[in-house]
Amino acid sequence: MTTHSNTPAGWYADPQGTPNLLRYWDGTQWTEHTNPGQVPQQQQSGGSAWELNVSRTPDPSKVQHQVQQQAGVSPTAYGGGTLFTEPVLVVNQKAKLIELVNEYSVFDQNGRTLGSVVEVGQSTAKKVLRFVSSVDQFLTHKLEVRDAQGQPHLVLTRPAKFIKSKVLVHRANGEPLGEIVQQNAFGKIKFGFMYNGQQIGAIKAENWRAWNFAIVDHTDTEIARITKTWEGLAKTMFTTADNYVLQIHRQLADPLLSMVVASALTVDTALKQDSRGLG
Repeated sequence: MTTHSNTPAGWYADPQGTPNLLRYWDGTQWTEHTNPGQVPQQQQSGGSAWELNVSRTPDPSKVQHQVQQQAGVSPTAYGGGTLFTEPVLVVNQKAKLIELVNEYSVFDQNGRTLGSVVEVGQSTAKKVLRFVSSVDQFLTHKLEVRDAQGQPHLVLTRPAKFIKSKVLVHRANGEPLGEIVQQNAFGKIKFGFMYNGQQIGAIKAENWRAWNFAIVDHTDTEIARITKTWEGLAKTMFTTADNYVLQIHRQLADPLLSMVVASALTVDTALKQDSRGLG
């Protein structure tokens, strides 16, 4: 096997070419340790060598089933083929047995890749803390929303929280777009879209577990909906993956459009209640 002394330790595609097999590189040589799965894209997506990514290659037919059968969204007219022009976005978290970096793939209603959401800026100490404890809700998270070519379009920052969450939404160049602010701590959770001190919309959880959300404008008219889809008992119990479908009911303009997209792409990491229902 070829060795690369400057390659960090971690799980990589089997150098012998075995499909869907990861082999562990200890920093100096290949080991006998293997696991099924796809190679974590560490350099491109910020993954960690401590994680085990068990996601499979995206299957367009499964994405279509997720949209039409699980989320109950009928096929709609195609948009412009980007994160901000499609009427339906499918947000699927990468399945990992251990998760230290939040990563999501984003598809259109037909299963075509539109982009990704990747957590950035985590220190080694923070990854260690996530590895040994469940303190995600108390940590700051920064996510980049990237298009299909890997170019960032939005930066979403959820500062460390105690009871209520807040997400700061910026364009990739640092220009602020607004904030998504949690407005209550118990019951059906609600978040307001704030722009220049004014509320321009909101996200309303439809039950106390906050699995599904209605998104409304400043007149309280529903403009979009986020639905969590069930991926099976084994995947739910043994991996970190959560999957959502966003359906936008009509064309929206910025800043509301970016706030709606941002809320769907961060609903799990940044907005969803923790397991104790405290927000």
